[in-house]
Amino acid sequence: MTAISRALTAIGLLFVGSLAPFATAMAIEEAPFKTIASDGPFEVREYAPYLVAETYVDGAFGEVGNEGFRRLFRYISGDNAKAQSIAMTAPVEQNAASEKIAMTAPVEQQKAGERWRIAFVLPASYTLATVPKPLDPRVTVVEMPARRMAAVRYSGTWSEARYDEQLASLAKFVSDRGLSPEGDPVFARYDPPFMPWFLRRNEILVPVRRDP
Repeated sequence: MTAISRALTAIGLLFVGSLAPFATAMAIEEAPFKTIASDGPFEVREYAPYLVAETYVDGAFGEVGNEGFRRLFRYISGDNAKAQSIAMTAPVEQNAASEKIAMTAPVEQQKAGERWRIAFVLPASYTLATVPKPLDPRVTVVEMPARRMAAVRYSGTWSEARYDEQLASLAKFVSDRGLSPEGDPVFARYDPPFMPWFLRRNEILVPVRRDP
């Protein structure tokens, strides 16, 4: 089984223990992009910069995926310190404030050297200056740069055979278009595990070089 295949198996475990709150939060807001070319399930997209909360974890991938998800989910659920002032009201109360952050889609997972990177896209209403700061030092908020990405969208299971089939199709699309890959593929999931397999939205995205 390949590393990506192990990732696909393990990523299904990321949502265990938090299905109820996660179900209502998914797919409300997505990372902003503009489609510049499309052909059936394939697209070439221009992504504007966006913020992510990300964490890197070492270890066996099944454990890594669950631990990374827990860290990030705790962060958006209130394990953070507000970075902005709070308007004064009456009565005046003072305490360490936490802020819940709406979850957006997709959840990203990608191999990063010998570690795995797991990232949540944050709502566009935040900037680096206003986003609540994580209390867990293992979680960081970073801005992803503007990027061009080739993408394939598909439904169905998260099996190795399904992933390999779609990745091969995306690679052919990239080659046929004369595009040059500039990084590793990103597996993106938009739905929790209890979503019927035929209704799931899955994507594979590969960064590609912009035209000179």
